[in-house]
Amino acid sequence: MKRFAFLLSLLLLCGCASPAQETAQNITSAASPTAPPTTISTSVPTQPAPTQPEDPIRLMLNQMSLEERVGQLFLARCDANTAVSDLQTYHLGGFVLFAQDFEGQTSDSLREKLDSYQSAAKIPLLIAVDEEGGTVTRVSRYSAFRSSPFLSPREYYEQGGMELVLQAEEEKCQLLHSLGISVNLGPVCDMADDPQAFMYQRSLGSDIQTVSDFVSGTVQIMGDNGMGSALKHFPGYGNNTDTHTGMAVDSRSLDELTQRDLLPFAAGIQAGCDAILVSHTIAETFDSSLPASLSPAVHQYLREEMGFSSVILTDDLVMQAITDTYGAGEAAVMAVLAGNDLLCSTEYATQYQAVLDAVLEGRIDIDVLNQAVRRVLQWKIDLGLLDPEAWIQSAK
Repeated sequence: MKRFAFLLSLLLLCGCASPAQETAQNITSAASPTAPPTTISTSVPTQPAPTQPEDPIRLMLNQMSLEERVGQLFLARCDANTAVSDLQTYHLGGFVLFAQDFEGQTSDSLREKLDSYQSAAKIPLLIAVDEEGGTVTRVSRYSAFRSSPFLSPREYYEQGGMELVLQAEEEKCQLLHSLGISVNLGPVCDMADDPQAFMYQRSLGSDIQTVSDFVSGTVQIMGDNGMGSALKHFPGYGNNTDTHTGMAVDSRSLDELTQRDLLPFAAGIQAGCDAILVSHTIAETFDSSLPASLSPAVHQYLREEMGFSSVILTDDLVMQAITDTYGAGEAAVMAVLAGNDLLCSTEYATQYQAVLDAVLEGRIDIDVLNQAVRRVLQWKIDLGLLDPEAWIQSAK
């Protein structure tokens, strides 16, 4: 009778017949001495487990020394006199180029120089630059690369609206890509409405929708042209002062930021940006004591609340807002502990050793290191710089 009750319940759930029909059929079956016993198989046919492909980045990490993994965290300011030897000593993740690296060069000579850096690197390099236009032109200020410097996005917008702005962004991508540069540290997501503010000339404006459209459009253009993007300067400078020369404190509330300054960053994330660069301002709503670049709370918000899963990098860690308070070595360790994957660094010799020592001492957990390196390597894969399977074969 227990078997009958179980069958009745099962068939009713399956909807195979009406309750009356099922009851009659099962009573007849149970009463008949010739009815075969009813059995129900509860076993599930076994299938071979699908073969999971090997994780190429995990295999790469297994092949890399601890020193090589630490080195991948550094986007170092390029020193042309020591670049090749620095790559071998510090295993750098990449170089960031400044105006002096383009002075006196031609397109051909610069490509040759950057190719020599890539040849010297065991793992392909990110080659980055700040080519915003306006007051920040590392490349186009030299007539060898462009007949005139790029204007700022604000100036282009005033002349021809968003169409002209995005045309200039596409031209930047094509120029930089042709030279062997893989990352332009932008677009600038900051909004400033005070003409005296540090970020005013570098920002497009103060209208949320316009700046958000600029950011999302630029990120899409950069992706289409194989150029890495890095939204900056999270969580937004606003009208604050210059952190190159001292600490800037932002006392705005979280509501003010979420309704204004964070929206262009959200637009860039939705558009598929590769990285986000965090500023050295103290955003009191997140952390009243630590600058954003060194604050775990800021990085947690970026990961958990804004859903960003790719590379987070610092602004240069030798800015006075950082060095005056923490010192170069300790700032680098704090940056990794805060959640940065890549450190923009001029003092990379000091900072590399400080981070390596912190890993060896257990202050930086090896899993934290590996996760940061994983994101950097994935960025290189996405940009077409790195073929992990080919690299693994060459490293054996």
